[in-house]
Formats: sequence, structure tokens, C-alpha cells
Amino acid sequence: MKTTGYAAYSADKPLAPYDFERRELRGNDVAIEILYSGVCHSDLHTARGDWGPYTAPLVPGHEIVGKVIAVGPEVEHYAVGDPVGVGCMVDSCQDCDQCDHGEEQYCRNGMTATYDSKDRITGEPTQGGYSKHIVVREEFVLAMPDGLDLSRAAPLLCAGITTYSPLRTWNVGPGSRVGVIGMGGLGHMAIKLAIALGAHVTVLSRSPSKEKDALELGADAVLISTDKDAMKAARNSLDLIIDTVPVKHDVTPYMPLLDVDGTLAIVGQVGPMEEFMTPPAIMGRRRIAGSLIGGIAETQEMLDFCGRMNILPECEMIKMDEINTAFDRMEKADVRYRFVIDMSSVDAPAA
Repeated sequence: MKTTGYAAYSADKPLAPYDFERRELRGNDVAIEILYSGVCHSDLHTARGDWGPYTAPLVPGHEIVGKVIAVGPEVEHYAVGDPVGVGCMVDSCQDCDQCDHGEEQYCRNGMTATYDSKDRITGEPTQGGYSKHIVVREEFVLAMPDGLDLSRAAPLLCAGITTYSPLRTWNVGPGSRVGVIGMGGLGHMAIKLAIALGAHVTVLSRSPSKEKDALELGADAVLISTDKDAMKAARNSLDLIIDTVPVKHDVTPYMPLLDVDGTLAIVGQVGPMEEFMTPPAIMGRRRIAGSLIGGIAETQEMLDFCGRMNILPECEMIKMDEINTAFDRMEKADVRYRFVIDMSSVDAPAA
């Protein structure tokens, strides 16, 4: 299948148009016309080489919403015309204990990422959602709930599940006390999802400038982390903190906010962190943990939950040729709160 999109050719150059071919359908494959593609901070980090070298040209994008245009003969659950989604992974070994438990993101043999990975059969580099089409094995295709606005749903496939999974892992529900550090693409979804699960939500911000936005999103309180008196008064007041900050930072000031056995879950920064002081962890049996997206079953659960509760990210729609400007704005945190590419702005290639 001929397709087209935008690719990163090197870390020091802007993304540019790229024509390429998707693989022929295998028996259990689903071919998808991409309608909307979310723009994740991971796309920016990867394209700019922040996480190391990649095989170029590389098509980023792992927040994908589209419609089925063809299916292989073994596909059972999808038909042409179905609205579907694809997230951060497109394959796994399907054989290990983690895959058996529905935790494909922790596949013992390594999950296959939607881009910057290798096809498990051919070894070819995987290419992501900044393109007109994608081909994915059925087990990694997700059903989009009826009534959910597809034009705003794409970020659920990464930002949504990245924050939903720790909320579910640590059993957030009515009466839970949740803090959220950072109010970008991930943070604003953490706020919405935690509220919908019944939690009391506190946004932790270095500046009062975010207070109005946080309360408009539904947060119950805003705690200014640079206010020493307020931070001291809030000790032991949270059960779980979702840390969405995507850069190196110190978690020490936030640890005393957790109650005994509380957890700070890091979902934003992938890379080095500042050294932290151990007394807050030791004195309260507090934990620092990490969390990586969610399995396919949990991602479908999240989508269905968002469908029932009408939870959607706050999005700014852009055209494909605006992606480099969007990347520049993301570096300055100049977006509320997620860019989504309207893929109708990309002309489909001749068959």
C-alpha cells in the first residue's frame, strides 16, 4: 500500500514529506486510513534525538484514530468502515507471562513500538501515525466507542492510557486523594480521569498562573509547590501523586505530601532525574514508582470509560505541514493541551 506522511530525516532538521509503502496485509492484519494523529512529547524527543539515534527516515506518531479500509482473512473483530484506534505499540511476543496477563507493554521479549521499532517478522522499521495509512495486527487495534468525538480522541491512545493505568494500578476511586504534577498533555488527562474515578484532585504547580486552568478542568485544589508554608500544611494529604513533568527534576519536595504507603508515580520524564533525599520515603514508607502506558485490554477499558463519561482531551487542531511549528511551541509549553493533526490535510497517494 502506497502512503505518505511526514518524517524525521535527522535530529537537526525539521520533519518533511515522505512517501513510502506499508506492508501487504497478513492474515490477521487491519489496514487503517488515519483520520487524526495526536502529537506527543515523545514524538518531539525522538525526532530531535533526545533519546538517542534512530533509523531515518522515521515517521513519528502513536496516538492514532482512523477507520478500517481492509482486513486480512483471519480478522474476526473488525470490518471495513469501523472507527478504530492504535496506540503506542503494534505487536508483542504474545507468548510470555506478561502478554498472557494483558500487560503487553511489559512483554518479556520487548513490545514492538508503533514507530522507531522493528517489525517482528520482517525486521523492517515501524512507522507511525504522521501518515495517511497504517497496517496493524488485529490484537493491537482498539475499538472507538460510539459517540466519542473522534477529532479529539487521538490523545487518549497515549496521554489517556499513560495516566489511567497508574490510577487503576493504585486503586483510585471515591475517597482517594490524588495529586498531579504538571498540567500539560499528560497532566490535564490525569486530572480529568482521576476526577471521573471519584478522587479528590490537587494540582501541584510551581506558579499560581495555572490555578484558573486547573480549577476549570475540575480540580478540587491547587497547591503551589514554591509556597513552603502551604506545602508544610499539606503533608500526608495525598495517597497518590502522578508526576507528568517531562524533564529532569527533583521529587524530594513532593514526597512529604504523601500519606503512609503513598506512591509517587513517574510517567513523564524518560531519562535522568535529580538525586532525591531518602528521609521522606523512609519515614513514611512512601514509594517512587514508574508506569508505562497500559496493556491492550486496559487501554480498551480506558476508551470505554471515556466514552461513558464523555472524557476528552483539550485539543488544538493543526494541519500536517504545521508540525514543525507545533514542535517548537511544545518546547515552550505553548499548547492547551494537545496538538492533533487533521490527516485530511494530507493528500492520499495514487493507489
